[in-house]
Amino acid sequence: MKLSHREELRDNRLLDVLVDEDGGIRLIISRLGAELISVARRSGDQWVGFLHRDNELAPPPKGWANHATVMGYYLHRLKNERTSYRGHEMRGGTHSFLRTKTWRVAQVDPTRGAITYRITPDDFTATEYPYRVSLDLTYAIAGEGIRIEFEFTNHERELTTHVGFGLHPGFAATSFESFRLQMPPGLYRRYFSPDNFLSGETEEIQFGGGDMPFDRAKLPGSYILELVDVPDRRFTYVDPPSGRTVELDLRETPYLTLWSDGGAFLCVEPCWGLTDRHEQRAFEQKDGIQEIPPGGRLRRSFTLSPRLTSA
Repeated sequence: MKLSHREELRDNRLLDVLVDEDGGIRLIISRLGAELISVARRSGDQWVGFLHRDNELAPPPKGWANHATVMGYYLHRLKNERTSYRGHEMRGGTHSFLRTKTWRVAQVDPTRGAITYRITPDDFTATEYPYRVSLDLTYAIAGEGIRIEFEFTNHERELTTHVGFGLHPGFAATSFESFRLQMPPGLYRRYFSPDNFLSGETEEIQFGGGDMPFDRAKLPGSYILELVDVPDRRFTYVDPPSGRTVELDLRETPYLTLWSDGGAFLCVEPCWGLTDRHEQRAFEQKDGIQEIPPGGRLRRSFTLSPRLTSA
């Protein structure tokens, strides 16, 4: 692998540009939020982007303004933007505080084709999260794919800590009608979330595999899915008119959220945790919350593989 890395300052945003020259894959990451703003493949002398608004920093006139939001130490929403965690009040907006932080670069590793960003307890307040837990987030170009790894470290020596996390990538499409998502066979559980919070109602879906069995007109309300018994967790996003395909390997992922606001994209969001319930539970009792033992680590990952096919 012939890897290059450079820093770029654009529109007052500090970016890291990671390129696998041999494989023809380029990542551009903003240190604000450690957000992927471009995933691209080389096609001739051009780069073809796979994310919604790929490589654009200026806000759009309307619609979703992000590319691939990093979510944590909780994800989606807290009811009334506050909750209680062992008696500590936590406050925060949609997808928590990581998206608003400027991350440190902990390591650039040319041998792995990887860059690691870090958030430590020095970077957030007790109201944002009350315990000493750090996070290393790694983007690694691995062959034809990109591996995204979350590694939390619990610095508390006597307390188990709790986190929810994930990535919120939006994959570009020619139009809202043109994309397809091919889902593997298995047993899924859908969590209903009117007004963005869980109602407690669920639905078991035994799916035979193929195009997603959901009405795309209802994507603005989100489809929140638990992968209950899905042996082969490879999902394939396809936009036939543009020839863009992304395969996601979610073998370590318990939940998946599908969302779009009706624009020319689909968000396929690997999640380790769920949004709050309308009848809110304490943070440590949230549905899907992940536990880290005292002094322990929690490491989870998934991969996405962008490909260009004949349009």
